Amino acid sequence: MIDAHAHLENEAFDEDRNRIIENRMKDGLDAVVNVGSDLETSKAVLALAEAYEGLYAVIGVHPHDATTYSKEVEDALRAMSASKKVVAIGEIGLDYYYDYSPKSVQREAFCAQFELAIELNLPVVIHSREAALETFEIVESYLHDHPGHPVLIHCYSYSPEMMERFAALGCYFSLGGVTTFKNAKTPKAVAKAVALDRLLLETDSPYMTPEPHRGKRNEPKYVRLVAENIARLREMDTQELIRRTDENAMRFYGFSI
Repeated sequence: MIDAHAHLENEAFDEDRNRIIENRMKDGLDAVVNVGSDLETSKAVLALAEAYEGLYAVIGVHPHDATTYSKEVEDALRAMSASKKVVAIGEIGLDYYYDYSPKSVQREAFCAQFELAIELNLPVVIHSREAALETFEIVESYLHDHPGHPVLIHCYSYSPEMMERFAALGCYFSLGGVTTFKNAKTPKAVAKAVALDRLLLETDSPYMTPEPHRGKRNEPKYVRLVAENIARLREMDTQELIRRTDENAMRFYGFSI
């Protein structure tokens, strides 16, 4: 299995991070993609990726931290991207739910990092919350000029109808623990409707823990629970779903297992 989006650099793993990573193969994990949210966490996920086989890094500045984005940060990300363990720029985008950074600043940081990803020929991993249309318009504008550039909407949370609009642009979608929640009608509908060749599985560890562990710390090994649930929703074999979503993750991120 591949966990397409996690945060093992997070302080929630300070006491047992090495154990979790070293148990990766025993837990059935072929690869874990760890994702930065600012310069420091981007450095941390890259350090983990370079220290361990099967770990990869996504570097960038999250919309919550958009006020920290600068030319110096951009230059640092550009330098870090020289590592073969860096597989994408992210998670970047817009979050109008919490509004931790002004909307205009979020937009500027999003666009600057999208352009950086295009410059570096790296995929884009997007965080988008309460900003569906504006995110779509920005993605559409860049893909109009750069068709085929890989874009992933991580922890996709919008409607199936909006998903179809993103899919028409060629986007990928990663789904996680929320699809297991009892009353999560829209995520379940998306899980059933998304094209199988565009679906990735994620945990977003330590957040978004799937049932039956909801309320506890999430871990990459719980991606199996996500796979089993989505396979049930789609009425297909779990191993086939894992095989197909692993293929998608490798195609999107450009690594092999």
